[in-house]
Amino acid sequence: MRFGSFVFSISADQNADHEVIVQTLREIEIAEEVGFDAVWLTEHHFDGAVAYADPVVFGAAVAARTKRVLIGFAVVEMALHHPVRLAVQTALLDNLSNGRLIMGTGRGSAYNEYEYIGYGITLEQGRDMLDEAEELLVKAWTEDNVVHKGKYWDLSFPGLRPRPVQKPHPPIVRACISEDSMVAMGQAGRPVLIGVQTIDTLRHRFGRYREALEGSGFSESHVEKTLDQTWAQRGLFVCDSDQEGLDVVEAGLSRYKAHLLDARVRFNPGGAPPPPPGTPTPASEIVEHAFLAGTPATVAGKLEELRDTGVRNMLLNPNVGQIPAALVEKSLRLFGEKVMPKFRDD
Repeated sequence: MRFGSFVFSISADQNADHEVIVQTLREIEIAEEVGFDAVWLTEHHFDGAVAYADPVVFGAAVAARTKRVLIGFAVVEMALHHPVRLAVQTALLDNLSNGRLIMGTGRGSAYNEYEYIGYGITLEQGRDMLDEAEELLVKAWTEDNVVHKGKYWDLSFPGLRPRPVQKPHPPIVRACISEDSMVAMGQAGRPVLIGVQTIDTLRHRFGRYREALEGSGFSESHVEKTLDQTWAQRGLFVCDSDQEGLDVVEAGLSRYKAHLLDARVRFNPGGAPPPPPGTPTPASEIVEHAFLAGTPATVAGKLEELRDTGVRNMLLNPNVGQIPAALVEKSLRLFGEKVMPKFRDD
């Protein structure tokens, strides 16, 4: 298995944003030091859900402070970027990192309407723009004398400088919320990022995803390459006892949920309407499903269970809900020393 640190650093107080950003960079340095394969940056605006807000700019700082880890986006909110400007910025980032970029794409938040309003578009437009934005991004990375006439963009330019280091371009991974989206990406032969799901749901979805890949005429090598580029998500906290792990992550998850809900209530038009009656609690809001937490042995056992569902790569958030910095560092080091080696000999 490969492991990526999912860098989702909440800042509850705008006066603490700088401190959180500095600490987040330190956590990334530790993740590389202990052996993580990748760091994954995300994007949210106006609410402190992600202290650094802009993964492209922050990615340049990560490139300067690291030498080995892949730098992925999980994800860039494509609706909030002009695709050609994004192509320029990410091509430069691929150069600055010497070819370490993974381009994770998605339309953006499914819940934070205020983010779209702040950029002058609607949530519905954001959903509709994604495919065309990806198409234009690839054109800009790879073609000369680009001409594009689409629903949202009508433009032409002689060619991008600089081009990405990776050829033909950095890998693109699509975030998938629903099972149908994951199957559609399998049919297209594309790797995916999948958020927190139960073990049973992951097993089912990875089975359907593999079936879609294999049933669409792709070569065995293409199927394997695609599966090797697909990642699933969990929170991470490794410590000296399972009870300590439970206590820390329950408090962190509570802070995380409260922060996101408060922002939606305050900033969304109409607030945050309650879910329809009978709607199950999302797996991401249940400690048992959302976290690998406890002793190194406990965490390793949970990883073995995930591996058996078909997961090959894990996006692990080591700081859900502003866990104290010293505990985050200890957790990362325990994971690197006591857990990660068990999955390096497979």
